Amino acid sequence: MTNDSLHKRPLTPGRVFRLSLIMAFLLLLVGAASLLIGTAEVSFHQVVALVSGAAGPDDPARLIILRIRLPRILLAGLAGFSLALGGVVFQALLRNPLADPFILGVSSGSAFGAIVGILLGFTFSVGIPLMSFAGALLAVFLVLALGTRKMGMESSTILLTGVILNAFFTAVIMFFISIVSDSRLHTMLFWLYGDLSQSRYAPLILLTLALIAASVILFSFAKELNLITTGEEIALQLGVDVEKAKKTCLVLVSLLIGLVVSFSGLIGFVGLIVPHLARMAFGSDHRLLIPVASLGGATFLIAADTLARVLISPSELPVGVITAFLGAPFFLYLLRARGSQWNRS
Repeated sequence: MTNDSLHKRPLTPGRVFRLSLIMAFLLLLVGAASLLIGTAEVSFHQVVALVSGAAGPDDPARLIILRIRLPRILLAGLAGFSLALGGVVFQALLRNPLADPFILGVSSGSAFGAIVGILLGFTFSVGIPLMSFAGALLAVFLVLALGTRKMGMESSTILLTGVILNAFFTAVIMFFISIVSDSRLHTMLFWLYGDLSQSRYAPLILLTLALIAASVILFSFAKELNLITTGEEIALQLGVDVEKAKKTCLVLVSLLIGLVVSFSGLIGFVGLIVPHLARMAFGSDHRLLIPVASLGGATFLIAADTLARVLISPSELPVGVITAFLGAPFFLYLLRARGSQWNRS
């Protein structure tokens, strides 16, 4: 599928652990730097004092760091991790480097479900995440149903179907926002482009638990994903239950994307850029690609959100604007180079 001439060394559990540890260390560095960067100035000494317990209860740094920046950084990390993980899985199942939860319409379908949940009066604690998950599943079902032919799944057809559904769901969302007088819908316009400013600790617990469970299960399918990317017929001959693997992975990814969108809004291209860069740097073996790409996605989105906070300070941009600025040219590059390293289905 890809040229792995730079990755000839056998992949051992020790190598996976070492490279994942390096990526985790990079994530911590970027997260720590993000704590110090913002409209309000916070020094390194204030952070140390807060961590060590030397800071007083009325210290302004405590409010800035613990109530505003830290939950936002945690949400950015969890969202980036989930979106990159979803991108890795979609690209493997469809054998297409252009596959991504945003481009395939899964994110916009999730946002559509969240909008319907708000119109029905559900809350963000349980109801809206469930509706968001249902919207993501609906998008996946429609993409696969409309993009599947009798002879199998046509990668390019599925991708085009996802792009069309993405545009359709986005149009429906904007229609609701335009005609409904509910003030909550109008405030969601900013949310639709990726808003991490409303992050709170309680929802992060739910997202963290779901992410841990989904990541463990998806990682257990790493070998199956490796075989599927070589071709479904080959995978079947080698004993892989392709249908079960696809359904399980798609449902888990839909759950993650649904939760992420309900808390952070639409954030595109993370699942496109990061997995591809990770594949170029570390190879295409999903036993390594899943952890390093996911950690890379968390790092990338934290950095992008930090940039969104300070670029037009004291105002801020939706983080989705930053990822789109970076992702759109990258998408065009992949579109032009498509097929050079990937098996066409």
